[in-house]
Amino acid sequence: MSKMGRRLSLMKSTKSALMRSQTGDFDHNRWLFETRGTYGYGNAIWPSDGGFANGKSDDGVVEPTELMNKPWRPLTRKLKIPAAVLSPYRLLIFVRMVVLGLFLAWRVNHPNNDAIWLWGMSVVCEIWFAFSWLLDQLPKLCPVNRSTDLNVLKDKFETPSPNNPSGKSDLPGVDVFVSTADPEKEPPLVTANTILSILAANYPVEKLACYVSDDGGALLTFEAMAEAASFANIWVPFCRKHDIEPRNPESYFNLKRDPYKNKVKSDFVKDRRRVKREYDEFKVRINGLPDSIRRRSDAYHAREEIKAMKLERQNRDDEPVETVKIPKATWMADGTHWPGTWTDPTVEHSKGDHAGIIQVMLKPPSDEPLLGSADDEKLIDLTDVDIRLPLLVYVSREKRPGYDHNKKAGAMNALVRASAIMSNGPFILNLDCDHYIYNSQAMREGMCFMMDRGGDRLCYVQFPQRFEGIDPSDRYANHNTVFFDVNMRALDGLQGPVYVGTGCLFRRIALYGFDPPRSKENHPGCCSYCFSRRKHSSIANTPEENRALRMGDSDDEEMNLSLLPKRFGNSTFLIDSIPVAEFQGRPLADHPAVKNGRPPGALTIARELLDASTVAEAISVISCWYEDKTEWGQRVGWIYGSVTEDVVTGYRMHNRGWKSVYCVTKRDAFRGTAPINLTDRLHQVLRWATGSVEIFFSRNNALLASSRMKLTATDCIPQCWNLPIHLHLSYCLLLPSCTFPLLRPVHCSDSKCDFSSLPVDHHVDFVHAGGA
Repeated sequence: MSKMGRRLSLMKSTKSALMRSQTGDFDHNRWLFETRGTYGYGNAIWPSDGGFANGKSDDGVVEPTELMNKPWRPLTRKLKIPAAVLSPYRLLIFVRMVVLGLFLAWRVNHPNNDAIWLWGMSVVCEIWFAFSWLLDQLPKLCPVNRSTDLNVLKDKFETPSPNNPSGKSDLPGVDVFVSTADPEKEPPLVTANTILSILAANYPVEKLACYVSDDGGALLTFEAMAEAASFANIWVPFCRKHDIEPRNPESYFNLKRDPYKNKVKSDFVKDRRRVKREYDEFKVRINGLPDSIRRRSDAYHAREEIKAMKLERQNRDDEPVETVKIPKATWMADGTHWPGTWTDPTVEHSKGDHAGIIQVMLKPPSDEPLLGSADDEKLIDLTDVDIRLPLLVYVSREKRPGYDHNKKAGAMNALVRASAIMSNGPFILNLDCDHYIYNSQAMREGMCFMMDRGGDRLCYVQFPQRFEGIDPSDRYANHNTVFFDVNMRALDGLQGPVYVGTGCLFRRIALYGFDPPRSKENHPGCCSYCFSRRKHSSIANTPEENRALRMGDSDDEEMNLSLLPKRFGNSTFLIDSIPVAEFQGRPLADHPAVKNGRPPGALTIARELLDASTVAEAISVISCWYEDKTEWGQRVGWIYGSVTEDVVTGYRMHNRGWKSVYCVTKRDAFRGTAPINLTDRLHQVLRWATGSVEIFFSRNNALLASSRMKLTATDCIPQCWNLPIHLHLSYCLLLPSCTFPLLRPVHCSDSKCDFSSLPVDHHVDFVHAGGA
């Protein structure tokens, strides 16, 4: 081969290698064969015949420096369903559609004139059932699977590089929200185990914060969280040292498999035995908290009554004094009144009337790792183990009579505002109190989608719900296999899955009601054809940093800062945190195709410490009056006005043009508990159905969505699943109503005809023609 031929072959192999580098694969054998190179000096980059000298060849060909740089690799990949599996299903759907169309055509063309109202009712029901079935099947034509690469995430964000010489984590912060309302219905031990699984998650400690929302304001929950924070000093380092999975202590110690499998450290058995003993004592303390609080409150109450009696006697100069009655308060361990709900409710201390509370249980960790030691006072040897703990905050928003507190949605919005001031993580993970982290890598899996190319247009990453404690037959269908394993994957192939209320990683800016980046470029709207020149030029002249924060109904292309107090309230701390959260949530600008990115190493700086003024500002934004005359609950945060606020909130984001992703991990990301009796299950299904009816007959109906949302892709399908309850009931009652004795047979022209004297074939003809 001539010298020029070898150079052309080198250029071809370079191009093919770069194309394969996008998937992380590289064919070294083909590379060496095409270039006749060898490993070491004289390989394909530096040919042995001196084809490239000082970066150039004799003919001026530039050295292919792309091969010397580390190839760019994506964080996620979309895996298509094999055609051998999908094609038969598509064919079956097509056959069913043809059969259904023929059946409906026959039903419409053969009315029953003698029972026209029954026939009309049955036809309407059947047409609606066909329409809802069609909406359910269309997304299933293009389902997808997705996979993540955690090694690439570590290389990009936690490996030393010229932009990050120290190798500190460049991952964005995550604020985890855990909501609870009643310690009697939601046991504090379950909530404490959820908190411990969050604190032990495999995510940079300084980037993680956990907020517990106690909407009932109960002292029992408060002290249970304090006990959990104390036990975390033992449990979290133990999980890091021995790579424990799952990191919920109750689930881990009740595992049926061998706990010693794949454990190579010699002190694991001793450490596990000691931690198990500490956890048993921790459970005893948690379960004994109600009696402890009651005895303490009784003792303080008796002391206060004695003091009041002595004071009354001193004021009356030894006159006979009646027993002084004072309200029975709930006392904290430090001898002060609990500002939340008392065991015996009274004014300003009941579930709907109490002050706002914020307590930092675990202070923000230091920026540098804090390694433990082999101290005799420690239960286990923590040498070379990072013993730092994430930020843990207890929050109970203020409630007063006369204010609509909007249940869970209002509590979540209070957490959004408080966390924005205290930690301001650009991403928010929402969990129920009985939903714990089963896979310690779950947050990293979700971050792969958010930090990948095009991830700045994702509003949330939804994980499937998995449950424990369900009987093997699953008699109440708690697993929801069809919904989570089929329908959600199908929706992921379009605009994205719906938000199901828990196990969801949100982008904070999307919750704030802003449009996704480049929304005007991708979805110009119907009016853009009349005003395309002026608006398009203004968009082109607007910096990308300003274009990233836009409200959809704003006429100005740039965000008007004067409108923010009207939308978000008058907290300057909260308003100042918005552009910071937007910048920190951007993916790395490590590839020319990554738009709206941030420079590498921008998030390696230390977090600001909390002070009294910051906590005071956080308390002010959880007050009951803060949302007055703002857009919280209307277009900012969780949306109010429906019992299924999760579906409405996800729909609003999709309607603005955001996309979502369904993340199914090899090991379940989260696990929770499901209803164990029929009554609770029926209440749950009824709530879903009621919410679907509310949404369908409101302005949140997906049929009225904007052009930014794909009609068949998102929330239109869940809204139609549970809507026609009255149609189901009517259709089920058609046949019994036809055979009810009090109804005169409408097919008989003789009014004197008796039902009992009818021949059987008359009744059969009525059933076939009457629409039952």
